[in-house]
Amino acid sequence: MKLDIDKSKTLVRDAISPYLKEVTLAKKEVVIEEGEQSKQIFLIKSGCLRSWFNQDGKDVSCQFFLPGSMFGSFESMMFDEPSPYSYESILPSVVDTIPKSKFFEIITADPKLKDAAFTLVCSRMRDYQRLFLSRIKDTPEQRYQDLIASNPELIRLIPQHYIATYLGITSVSLSRIRCRS
Repeated sequence: MKLDIDKSKTLVRDAISPYLKEVTLAKKEVVIEEGEQSKQIFLIKSGCLRSWFNQDGKDVSCQFFLPGSMFGSFESMMFDEPSPYSYESILPSVVDTIPKSKFFEIITADPKLKDAAFTLVCSRMRDYQRLFLSRIKDTPEQRYQDLIASNPELIRLIPQHYIATYLGITSVSLSRIRCRS
């Protein structure tokens, strides 16, 4: 069974579009704070957001979200747990939001929408598994090369220190890798 991610995104987006509220975010504006309940789902229209957590006083970037992305704190929404991550805008951004309760009401009312949402969750889980595996088996240089190959726009848009924490290295190490590339 091959999952059609684009078709699923369109189906879900079309179903929830009457309930979306547009929000303009300034640079570095937090939309979900680590430790808080996630009460909304976000769809990126423009700009860039990231998820991150605090590790011994240092922030570590986990994921970046570009236009077309849909996100929310999965653990918080599905299990009513505090979010293990903060989510913030890296650039001035425009997002559409929908309350979690309305989103689930719409999705669970239609089996096709539920299947589409499941496909999107599976896609996100695949991305997380790939990132997790990469952290275990790849060198920082390999992770950087993979990032360039899969998301070259991130290198252009995102400040180097965020890219470095995402790769699990320092900014100095990233500079050295970039010089060798």
